Amino acid sequence: MPAARDSLLDAAAAALAARPWPDVRMVDVAAAAGVSRQTLYNEFGGKAGLGRALVRSAADRYLEGVDRALSAPARAPERLAAVAEWTVRAARAYPLVRALLTGSWGPGLPAAGRREPGPGELARAVRDRAAAALTPGEGPQRCELAVRLALSYVIAPGEEPGPGELIGLLSAPTPTAGARRPPGSPA
Repeated sequence: MPAARDSLLDAAAAALAARPWPDVRMVDVAAAAGVSRQTLYNEFGGKAGLGRALVRSAADRYLEGVDRALSAPARAPERLAAVAEWTVRAARAYPLVRALLTGSWGPGLPAAGRREPGPGELARAVRDRAAAALTPGEGPQRCELAVRLALSYVIAPGEEPGPGELIGLLSAPTPTAGARRPPGSPA
């Protein structure tokens, strides 16, 4: 029942946005999804299974956003900046994405299962997706750097410049060794 599954995940996400996971009741999730409680239990086996599916869904949605940023019709630096900005926006808007990216699980969130990606695995997944989306010279390592830079904004929020601007600075050409700088320019 893919439609029921999606409805249940949406209802569980809405319930989690309104209250901590320990206070989310299965009967309320089923009612909000318009299905019976038995359907919920048949689909997920129980609250722990629903929580694991909700965490997996959050990871999938985050990676879908990464794919959208990487497939944009733009140069590699702009796409990497878009990945970094999406990472910060998603982590700020979705507590489960923040937990997946940082490994910091609060008591108000469903427990992560052993099969869920940790922060390192998620960064590597983004790097691998970038390797597939960018030409070899554009470097998947730059994408991993972009995500790790964005994670610093998730952990310790900053204002200006944002992660996208910093990625632009990283991709800008740098003076070659021994090149003369104009007087008064920063070293």
